[in-house]
Amino acid sequence: VQLQASGGGLVQAGGSLRLPCAASGRALRIYVTGWFRRAPGKEREFVAAIKWDGDTTLADSVKGRFTISGDGAKNTVFLQMNSLKPEDTAVYYCAVRTRTWELTTDAGDYDYWGQGTQVTVSS
Repeated sequence: VQLQASGGGLVQAGGSLRLPCAASGRALRIYVTGWFRRAPGKEREFVAAIKWDGDTTLADSVKGRFTISGDGAKNTVFLQMNSLKPEDTAVYYCAVRTRTWELTTDAGDYDYWGQGTQVTVSS
């Protein structure tokens, strides 16, 4: 499975970005797609995840500002980020689970990862 994360860029605080994560490659069943981020000097952290049936979970730090949705026909998951803050600055990665369908926030549970896209929010 290859994952292509894109849509990152430079935006002012209060602005919005939408990050697509497109999956391609082997015909594996994708049960869960998650987004994680790593800010400079910080540990990687969970942002959001969506299960194949549409169930979602979000980190407390982004609830009310970010949403995650999927386009199954295109094997693409979107992270819509609104009301961005400087502390949202990070490299954002998407990842998928292909063996089980538990909606998890643990990065170690994900099987395949994309290359990351940089999001920079200026104050």
